Amino acid sequence: MAALVETMFSVREKPWHGLGTIVSEAPDSQKALELAGLDWNVIQKDIITSDGSSVISGFKANVRDKDNSVLGIVTDRYKVVQNSEAFAFTDELLGEGVRYETAGSLQGGRRTWLLARLPHQYIINGEEISPFLVFMNAHDGSSAIKVAMTPVRVVCSNTLNLALSTAKRSWSCYHTGDINGKMDEARNTLLFAGKYMAELGKSFDELGQIKLLDSKVIEFINELIPEPDNASPQQHRNIIKLREDAKSRYFDAPDLQGVGKNGYRFINAISDFSTHAKPLRERANYKESLFSRTVEGHPMIDKAYQMVLSAA
Repeated sequence: MAALVETMFSVREKPWHGLGTIVSEAPDSQKALELAGLDWNVIQKDIITSDGSSVISGFKANVRDKDNSVLGIVTDRYKVVQNSEAFAFTDELLGEGVRYETAGSLQGGRRTWLLARLPHQYIINGEEISPFLVFMNAHDGSSAIKVAMTPVRVVCSNTLNLALSTAKRSWSCYHTGDINGKMDEARNTLLFAGKYMAELGKSFDELGQIKLLDSKVIEFINELIPEPDNASPQQHRNIIKLREDAKSRYFDAPDLQGVGKNGYRFINAISDFSTHAKPLRERANYKESLFSRTVEGHPMIDKAYQMVLSAA
């Protein structure tokens, strides 16, 4: 099965499956649009019956102008947000000098994304945390526009986008109604990135105060990676392998050796496992799926966070 990536670029790192373009420096929006292969528009066309006698009311076809490929069938209430508009939105939100780390399209252009580094760096718990902004869009009507902030622990590239009850890190809307008004709402939401980072720092301080016995860590990992009922011998071996991987990331990771045995260390270990561990069966699109979970929020990281809080 071919990779779901259609076109993309990435800064310094090898893109998924060796596809796309590697660049040495993060480009501005116009260059990023071209490097990512997103320099095309979506036009809406009527849907006509096969004999050409009538137009099907209530629906439109979203068509890519560069090759006339149909990206999706949508209702006539659907409002298109062009790729160039996504970059313009991010440029305006982040201000002059914004640079893009990666961008591209999946599934034949039906889904697109861009990722930009926010201008401010944060030192939390003595470590550099770099926040990124991701803008995800679907031209086939399958999902909403989503804008989210993803903090990354620079030393190991682990994402730390915890679901905090005290601060919001994402916003989404459907392609209907007043799109411009909704984008204004997104600006207001994402401008509070500083609040999220401040609350994240408080959460990390709290996690650092929660001491964990080794036995509790193992108990948590077993709960996070459960073994199904009536597991076959092979399934049992697979679960043991995954659990040992997660344990190693907590007990043996070089970047965590100076961190006490506490909740902060555990969250970092689970983030590392969720972000970087390869699945037992490496499907062609697993990295694309991992990217989506990473930027949208990973349920395993959020569950681990709640487990540690409950142990306080």
